[in-house]
Formats: sequence, C-alpha cells, structure tokens
Amino acid sequence: MKKNKYKILLVEDDLNLSMVLQDYLEMQEYDVELCHDGEQGYQTFQKYNFDLCIFDIMMPKKDGFTLAENVKKINKEIPIIFLTARSMKEDRIKGFRIGCDDYITKPFVTEELSFRIKAILKRCQTHYRMPDEEESEQYYKIGKYIFDVNNLHLKNGVKIQKLTRKESDLLKLLIINKNKILTREVALKSIWGDDDYFIGRSMDVFITKLRKYMKEDTCISITNIHGTGFKLEVK
Repeated sequence: MKKNKYKILLVEDDLNLSMVLQDYLEMQEYDVELCHDGEQGYQTFQKYNFDLCIFDIMMPKKDGFTLAENVKKINKEIPIIFLTARSMKEDRIKGFRIGCDDYITKPFVTEELSFRIKAILKRCQTHYRMPDEEESEQYYKIGKYIFDVNNLHLKNGVKIQKLTRKESDLLKLLIINKNKILTREVALKSIWGDDDYFIGRSMDVFITKLRKYMKEDTCISITNIHGTGFKLEVK
C-alpha cells in the first residue's frame, strides 16, 4: 500500500452497493475498510486511523447517526459523509448537527461521491487561507480573549474554551474580516465547500456557539446581517 493513500471507513449494509463502492474507491487509489453494520463499523474505527468515514444511515445493530456520534467522541474532527435512501429535511438537519460534512441521497453516481470526497479531504488536510493572511499568524487578540489557532483554544485569563476545527475555522474567518460583513456564501464555501441550505443551518448553530463562548466580553458581538451574512464587531 502506498503511504500517501487516504484510508476510508465505508459502512453500508447493502451488500451489492457496498461492494460496488469499495471497488470504485479502491480504483480511485483509496484504502477502504468495508463493514456491513454499525457495530462492526464502530469496532473497526477503533482499530485504525481513518481520514474519512462514509456511513449509511439505516443499518442493523447501530444506525448511522448513532455510529457518527460514537466516532465523534473518539475523533471529533473526522469528516463524515452520510448515505441515505431518505431525503427528509429532518434527517439532513440531524446529520449536520451531529457534525457530518456531506449528505448524499441514493441513488447517486459514483463520480459525484468521488468529487465530494476529494473536496472534503482537500479542505480537511490544508484548510483554507485568505489571500492576504500571514502564514505565521497563530494567535489573535479579540477583546478579552486570545485565540490560539494551532491548539484550537479560546483563552480568557486562565479559562480555556476548547474549539472544534469548524468552530476554529469560522472564528478565524470572522476575525480576519473583523468589523466587515462576512457573507454566508464565502463562509460556507471556505469552510464547508458548499453553500447548501442545510449546511447553512448547521453554520448558524456554530455561530450561536461562538457567541456563547465570548459572551463574557460585552464589547464583542456577532451580528446577523439579514439575507447577507455576519459581522464580528469589537468595540
């Protein structure tokens, strides 16, 4: 196996579809571990280091949502794509709340899955940088807080708030555009790679969390600009 191969955990209970997907992904030079139920998927996840997970939602022993919650407790940064035959809005919102990176409804073409995997892996490996951002910048002072980019920490004196990668990426983008409007489209495409409506709902949850983390400094506010985006203001 080549050292530069990405390792993918594929958990799908449909035997025919799972074999087709495994063969296709291996032809795309991915190293694929295939499981057929959620419990087996969870056990396999604990054995190896994966770069990305692809979970069916309706599975025996442990459904995809529960499996995703379990693996996020082990590695909260692992990117997850959900596969489902259902297109209910509630399912999509639940998936993004859990922390999935994409949601694909069956039937789909394998090329679409391949493009989405590449986009997610590229984003997770390199993350984004704004064109005028200095590469050496690792700390940001914002009001009473120090934002430690490398360690994903938001510090207020001795108190440290641990951030997820997406919370950190979103806060960094807001800070870079401090006192300016950050459009929803730019934020979504920079961090999530798509400006889909349901991903937008997920981003709103992250904005709410960032407000909560910085509520002790009344000079800091993240304002909703209706129909446009957000503005981080520091008085």
